[in-house]
Amino acid sequence: WRSSATCKPWQSGHFLPRVWERCQPQNPKAINTTVGQGQQVGRQEKELLEDLETPLARREMETLFQEQPEAGNQYLEDALLRSYLKTHLPLKVLEEVNQDLERFGNRLLTEIKPLGWECELNPPVFRQYDAWGRRVDHIVTCSAWRRMKEIVAEEGLIAEAYERRYSNWSRLYQAVKLYLYSVFSGSFGCPVAMTDGAAKVIESLGIPGSLKNAFDHLTSRDPKKFWTSGQWMTERRGGSDVANGTEAVARKQPDGTYRLYGFKWFTSAADSDVTLTLARIADAEGQVRQFCLMGSSGLSLFFLKVRDEEGKLNSIQVQRLKDKLGTRQMATAELWLDGAKAELISAEGRGVACISSMLNITRIHNVISAVASMRRMISLSREYARRRVAFGKLLKDHPLHMQTIARMEVQTRGAFLLLMEITRLLGLVETNMGSEQDQLLLRLLIPVAKLYTGKQASAVVVEAMESFGGQGYMEDTGLPVIVRDTLVLSIWEGTTNILSLDVLRCLTKSQGQVMAVFFSSVQKKLELASSTAELEPAVKQTRDAVSSLVQFMQAAGSKQAVTMELAARDFSYALARIYAGTLLIEHAARPDASSTDISAARRWCNQELCPVATELGNSSYEAEAAVTDSALVYEGSPACGSRL
Repeated sequence: WRSSATCKPWQSGHFLPRVWERCQPQNPKAINTTVGQGQQVGRQEKELLEDLETPLARREMETLFQEQPEAGNQYLEDALLRSYLKTHLPLKVLEEVNQDLERFGNRLLTEIKPLGWECELNPPVFRQYDAWGRRVDHIVTCSAWRRMKEIVAEEGLIAEAYERRYSNWSRLYQAVKLYLYSVFSGSFGCPVAMTDGAAKVIESLGIPGSLKNAFDHLTSRDPKKFWTSGQWMTERRGGSDVANGTEAVARKQPDGTYRLYGFKWFTSAADSDVTLTLARIADAEGQVRQFCLMGSSGLSLFFLKVRDEEGKLNSIQVQRLKDKLGTRQMATAELWLDGAKAELISAEGRGVACISSMLNITRIHNVISAVASMRRMISLSREYARRRVAFGKLLKDHPLHMQTIARMEVQTRGAFLLLMEITRLLGLVETNMGSEQDQLLLRLLIPVAKLYTGKQASAVVVEAMESFGGQGYMEDTGLPVIVRDTLVLSIWEGTTNILSLDVLRCLTKSQGQVMAVFFSSVQKKLELASSTAELEPAVKQTRDAVSSLVQFMQAAGSKQAVTMELAARDFSYALARIYAGTLLIEHAARPDASSTDISAARRWCNQELCPVATELGNSSYEAEAAVTDSALVYEGSPACGSRL
């Protein structure tokens, strides 16, 4: 169809049937072209006549039916990010990072984004044998994936956190760059997370001499020297339950090294240069010591290179690549360790304790990915609403549509400020500037932020996909890629329930001190905002939620242990909502806060901030409820002695 003046409604987004009705004359061949009607038929009428007389299959078709949403420089368009940095960073630091982030935002659009899409189109391939039948176990990755590794080094996405050019703000600055990078990374953010985690473990060990070379490679800015690390923890019997699911054994060699034997069921970024992994140490006869048979006390942490100096696999066999729902750009494999040479880097039997610092880092990376995916989808949804016409007006002029996007925006803002808070605290702790209270709060907020943002991201990206209508479901728009890759974030680094129980362990281990720090931090932030009249309703709602949470904890203290386990998820949600709401209020109380900042804080606090208190009132956390839950789930199944 060629464009014409009479067909403008179609160009504006009206449906084809309406265009057809407006543009089609009753009898195309009866158009009068006599002198009385004019010496010539208008060019547009001629084109229309030609199209109508041409068989449909041969007509020239418009190549563009809907305008593609295109967001610009992610950094320049993220008002919340820029206002946060302006508020918190020292002026000199702000001036330097502002310039670099603007440059990086441009590089993301011009170079990194196309590479990420190429990684999606060219996922890794496993070639087990060569042409002559020799086993090679070669994981073939595309050139874009390999270029991503170079860019990570060039941009210092790992190095920034360990060079500490900006003291305690270095970790936050790294997180900001990763936040901008994440959705364009082609899933390279996963090996970045594990590399950061490995570097953190080595640093926490004091960078022993045997690991100095590895640490230098993991934190290098030189693409030729930079290494990535894997994290081989999951075996056939376990996911999060590494303590009881790890079967791999390590046998000590005369030279002091170890040989590892076992099956690693899920190894992300299997093409990495090095890895950390867990195993149980066996004696000279190959028997695992009695205290090492079960539980975390028997696990030790090992460092190993994936390939030897000749480039051959380190007694490792690749069984197959995993067929995943998302993150297809990255090679995730099943590996058989058949005597892989490794170095023991933890105290014997203290492997799980040693990786706690790594888990903190990788969980923060998970939060980064969650917030980044939400921000990207909302940016595209917002841009699409400015372009797409439906029912006679732009989507942005439909109140219900804008309300939906606004609700997603509020969720994303709360998640973003949670991310900034935990990275701010981490920066303080890493530079020995944090107090004991900062350490306790960080320990609590990392699992809380990870579990909550993982759930938020899944809901927001699916809702945002819907805002594009049918186009959101089309693979070549790239939108389903973001959705698929986001759905794993509630699973990676601990599922929602696993992390909810970890929150309870945090309370128990600190003997309740962590909650005292939590309440104190919330109260201080609310006091600073209480003088802002527009925030009074939000402040009151948050204080009421805190009171409800305190009442729940007092009541739960007299209940059975199962009560707190049943309440763990809702309890963790309450912590996330209260603290995120407090951060939104704090941000909105700034002297230069916008009306949007204030509106976001008030809207966030309008939701149920303390769901755990509501549930306690109807006894759904009582021991009897656990029995009822099982009966409800398995009613009619063979486990209950009957069939549906």
